[in-house]
Amino acid sequence: MLDKNNLFANLPKDTTQEHFSVLIKSSSTRIERIVSFGQSSPQSGWYDQDKDEWVCVLSGYGVLEFENSSKVKLDVGDHLLIPAGCKHKVVETDPNSETVWLAVFYK
Repeated sequence: MLDKNNLFANLPKDTTQEHFSVLIKSSSTRIERIVSFGQSSPQSGWYDQDKDEWVCVLSGYGVLEFENSSKVKLDVGDHLLIPAGCKHKVVETDPNSETVWLAVFYK
C-alpha cells in the first residue's frame, strides 16, 4: 500500500524560522517543501547553487531578488526556473500567513 501525504499537513508551529523538508532525494534530484513565516535571506550573501531550481509558491507569496537587482514576486501558483549559478535571495515572504514553497533541484 502506498502512503498518501499532503503538502499542507503538519505545517511547522515555530514561526520564528524557515523550515526545509526534503520530500524526495536522489543522486540528481531533490524536492523540498519550504515554509516561510515572513522570513527573508540574510542581507549579505546569495544563494549560488550548482543545480537548476524550479520553485512554485503554493500559499502566501515570495519576492526573489537576483544579482542584477531585478526582482520577481511569486504569488500562489506562480513558478520560476532559476538556472544553476544564478545568484538570488528571498527578500520578502508573507508576514501575515505561511508561505509554502515547492522547490525542485536537479541537474
